[in-house]
Amino acid sequence: MQAKEKKVPQKNRQKWFLYILKCRDESLYTGITNDLGRRFKMHSEGKAARYTRTRRPVEMVYQEICRTRTKALVRECAIKALPKIKKLALISRQTEALAS
Repeated sequence: MQAKEKKVPQKNRQKWFLYILKCRDESLYTGITNDLGRRFKMHSEGKAARYTRTRRPVEMVYQEICRTRTKALVRECAIKALPKIKKLALISRQTEALAS
C-alpha cells in the first residue's frame, strides 16, 4: 500500500482524517475518511457503520489530519488499541488546545 501511495504525485494526494465519535451510550467510535463532513453526515443519518447506527445521535469529539491513507490506518489501529481512559485524555488535550 505504501508503494502505491508513493506513485501518486504529492500535489494530487488527498488528506485523510482520523476521527473519534462519542455515541449516545458514551462509547467511542474511531474511524478514518478522506471527507470528514460527508462521513459525519452518514454516521448521523444512520448510513455509515453498523456500530454507530444503533447508538445515535453521535458527536464528533476528536479529529486529526493524516498525510496518507496508510498513516491514517496505522493511527486508527493505534488509537483503537488504547483503553478508553487514554482516548478520553487525547480528546481532552485537543479540546483544551482549541480553547486556548
